[in-house]
Amino acid sequence: MPDKIAIVTNRFLVSPRASQFLLPLFLLTGPVLAVSGSPSQAPAPALSPAEAQTLVQRALATESRAAQDLSHVGHPMRYKLHKTSPNLTSTKEIVETKDGDVARLISINDQPLSQAEEQKEQARLQSLVDNPSLQEHRRQSESSDTARALKVLRVLPTAFLYEYAGTLPTPTATVLKFTFKPNPQFEAPDTETGVLTAMAGEIWVDPVQERVVRLAGSLQQDKMLYWGLGELNKGGWIEIGQADVGGHQWRIVHLKLKMNIRELFKMKNSDSVQEFAEFVPVSANLSYKDAIQALRSNSWPASQGTH
Repeated sequence: MPDKIAIVTNRFLVSPRASQFLLPLFLLTGPVLAVSGSPSQAPAPALSPAEAQTLVQRALATESRAAQDLSHVGHPMRYKLHKTSPNLTSTKEIVETKDGDVARLISINDQPLSQAEEQKEQARLQSLVDNPSLQEHRRQSESSDTARALKVLRVLPTAFLYEYAGTLPTPTATVLKFTFKPNPQFEAPDTETGVLTAMAGEIWVDPVQERVVRLAGSLQQDKMLYWGLGELNKGGWIEIGQADVGGHQWRIVHLKLKMNIRELFKMKNSDSVQEFAEFVPVSANLSYKDAIQALRSNSWPASQGTH
């Protein structure tokens, strides 16, 4: 039987911090979204194609600025990440620091760690403390993910054509729904952004705050990657939900991803649901070693407050 600790301590398809950029990396790594819910039947003034395109582009510009802020560790937080896949469920507490994210595994299959599992997790954390180069490697990997995410995010306003499709009530506001499809005039500058030319779906926008609330899309055809060495298969999908978690800080709170990636002669399958919750701000000057110490002791400065 595979080592459960080894499975859940591997890096995700993308880093947790990169996953907080909403549209970017999940559009380029796996393609698709389908979000439940239907538009409100209440009449609403239709937006012209030009008006729809402008409003969505303004919301995407807001997301781009927010992602840039996060890339500089703006408004760092700690939070819980509950991830469910067909074979395993795990819960981690993750802390964003100036030295990169750190995480502590706190449960497997909704059960506290056994003594042996806890010892292994403590040894992993101690290894990070004793070997700053390991954490630096993780930070650099996160930075690389972020750079790729921002590159994709910047082209989203022109990569698609957006069309108004009605309204959708939510607990806090009425959002506008738009469909999107590839813009035939868009010329992808590289393989990563080229994935967007095969996508279509729906996007929900809060017109007051001009933020993306939900995104739903799908890969309409197989798409080659990595100079022909990899391929994203048609039919993958992803669901993303974003919300204000306090202090006007918007983060992903729900992510459901299912996709197949062929790399040479191997097939990789991703099928998971991730829930992000219990966001609490932390100091922008927090080091990764201090974060690990706090994760181990579950002792945080009282001045942090909660969201």
